[in-house]
Amino acid sequence: MSDSFSITDDEVDDYYEKLKKEAEAYGYHLNRDVEFTKDLLRSILINKGRYGYGACPCRLASGRREEDLDIICPCDYRDPDLSDYDACYCGLYVSGAILRGEKKLKSIPERRPSPEDRKKIKNAIKSEAGVISSLPLPVWRCKVCGYLCAREEPPEICPICKVGRERFERFI
Repeated sequence: MSDSFSITDDEVDDYYEKLKKEAEAYGYHLNRDVEFTKDLLRSILINKGRYGYGACPCRLASGRREEDLDIICPCDYRDPDLSDYDACYCGLYVSGAILRGEKKLKSIPERRPSPEDRKKIKNAIKSEAGVISSLPLPVWRCKVCGYLCAREEPPEICPICKVGRERFERFI
């Protein structure tokens, strides 16, 4: 693959070690196929260089952060995929059962809505934003891990999965 973003093996190794440590600290597991995993991480790093954010290497990024927030690794679909299929769509994150060899990786269907459906969902959320709540503060939900908090603005970084505030949505 020819790309103007040159990623060194040391950069990939550093990213792998950092992500593995973070994943394990929060109850997640990286795929035990280290070569496969590092290839995915190299692609995420290339996407960071290309777009300014680490889009999932197994999905087509638009190059517009706002449109791709749901597929920035860890993507919004990681946890549901782990629950339903024991691995995320690209196979970077796996369940304990797969890690231990009790289950095998299998094909995972794409759960990301089509661009048209994402637009409909976004418009529906906007129309619901006008609903007035009796709560004194809005409730924010992390779209990656589901963390909820009631405060004026979402936290800068999710205390659970460490994604940025742009990955939060107003829940209530």
